[in-house]
Amino acid sequence: MTDTTTNTSSNAPTHFAYHVRDGQGSKKGFWTRVGAAWPHADGQGFSVHVDCLPLDGRLTIRVATESKE
Repeated sequence: MTDTTTNTSSNAPTHFAYHVRDGQGSKKGFWTRVGAAWPHADGQGFSVHVDCLPLDGRLTIRVATESKE
């Protein structure tokens, strides 16, 4: 069997994981970065590392960019 995961310790992540809680009224949601994701070598999935899991709100995976979201 071939290992199809990327070595997550040496490569920069391609995606970040965020915990998103909805804002009140017309406010935007509150986004907190909680992890990162790296694509598998075969392109068929991701390895995801999270520092914590949200108990409320949602977990969102976004493409990693240089700008702060």
